[in-house]
Amino acid sequence: MSEIEKLYELYFMDIFLYVMTLTKDENLSQDIVSETFLKAIKGIDSFNGTCDVRVWLCQIAKNCYFSYLKKNKRYTQINNFKEESYTQDIVKKVTDEIKVKKINKIIEVMKDPHKKVFVMRFNSDLSFKKIGELFNKSENWACVTYHRAVNKIAMEMEKDNENNL
Repeated sequence: MSEIEKLYELYFMDIFLYVMTLTKDENLSQDIVSETFLKAIKGIDSFNGTCDVRVWLCQIAKNCYFSYLKKNKRYTQINNFKEESYTQDIVKKVTDEIKVKKINKIIEVMKDPHKKVFVMRFNSDLSFKKIGELFNKSENWACVTYHRAVNKIAMEMEKDNENNL
């Protein structure tokens, strides 16, 4: 599978959902997403890696949508569109949701006690002292175990990011 096919497979749904928030029209969104990936293929050399690929693709999609609006003389929507904050909010929301899903998958396969300690601390907001007591261990053990779990999650997220490019 080529890099472009991987990008399409990985990010199609994210970009489609983003474009749907702009157009509120499924058919138009599909057209704009198709155009987005065509432009991305043509301009892949211009991607410098200073931002997430998803953000770059959303920017292309937004520009494709604006071009569509201009071509179809829907200037009022363009002028009333709060581009900067709206785009950033949508991209952040999509990115955050994807990160949460990835983190949950990592936690699912994590081994105990790291998994249990992480969940107790992160989800239940238990103190390290209380977690240590539940495991008949010290507060320091709970703290170290939690931070090791966090490091494992961070390493897996980093691996995932490297594999997606």
